[in-house]
Amino acid sequence: MRVDDTYGRPLRNLRVSVTDRCNLRCQYCMPEEDYVWLPREEILHFEEIGVLADVFVDLGVDKIRLTGGEPLLRRDLPRLIRLLAAKERLRDLAITTNGVLLGEQARGLKDAGLHRVTVSLDTLRPARFAALTRRQTHAQVLEGIAAVARAGFTETKLDTVVIRGVNDDELVDLIEFGRRVAAEVRFIEYMDVGGATRWSMDQVVSRDEMLAILEARYGRIEPVAEETTAPADRYRLPDATVFGIISSTTAPFCAECDRSRLTADGVWYLCLYAPRGTDLRGPLRRGAGREELAELIRGRWLERADRGAEERLVLRERAPLVQIARLKEDPHLEMHTRGG
Repeated sequence: MRVDDTYGRPLRNLRVSVTDRCNLRCQYCMPEEDYVWLPREEILHFEEIGVLADVFVDLGVDKIRLTGGEPLLRRDLPRLIRLLAAKERLRDLAITTNGVLLGEQARGLKDAGLHRVTVSLDTLRPARFAALTRRQTHAQVLEGIAAVARAGFTETKLDTVVIRGVNDDELVDLIEFGRRVAAEVRFIEYMDVGGATRWSMDQVVSRDEMLAILEARYGRIEPVAEETTAPADRYRLPDATVFGIISSTTAPFCAECDRSRLTADGVWYLCLYAPRGTDLRGPLRRGAGREELAELIRGRWLERADRGAEERLVLRERAPLVQIARLKEDPHLEMHTRGG
């Protein structure tokens, strides 16, 4: 069953946060000292995620990505992966991780049935990593990336948030690293969402700037022609190496966006920029059946008119989306709560 929103965008791609906790403190995501965490008793059990996944699949979702926070902090995560991997209509089951715990868990994730892995890697320099994340775990991240290949995963991606004056001098180095580890690099424009309380447009390196930097090193870069709703525009270097750029800040792709997000405590968001979501945990724990849950989800999606990134693009004075006081009042506004 296909369910389209007011712009004809199908409900197809669900990102499920399994925890709001993280073992890094990246400056662009979690720059503050203190955070308000979701109460443990409100976190969805794996069986509850499974029930909701069944409802979403019935409504047309065929891609699920597990996120966080850092999803590998969730105890016994392979059990959830096995539960989801058993759903035959699910074509793609992936995870996005910061890689710190991946070295010890990659094999178990593969054995449980996970299809693909995306690792966040913002720098190849240990000292810069420590400054950016406030943690000394760069070596573990690199070991985690190596473990992905050893475990037999393919189609691995490396996500890099590019920030002017922080890591914009590493684009070529990251492309070369991606070649060595058989992973596709995706550069992400710095976005003004969630916990990016110190964001400014001056720090954004645009897609055009990234392409210019890479063309100066590699020569002519060709776009990859493909029909997809994936967030990255993909490009091919003269030697056929492919990389992606996610340009949500300067060239939004709202018109094709089929993604929604379920927080670890069961709040469903229709847009990364949405200030409010729909509580699914409450009805589920009150005993709502699949039909009632399906009607709730279908109704919300049919009304969906979100084009958050496009609305932000036209602002004359563009400041961070959320100020720190509001984040402390409502942790659901944090990126580490609703997932990326």
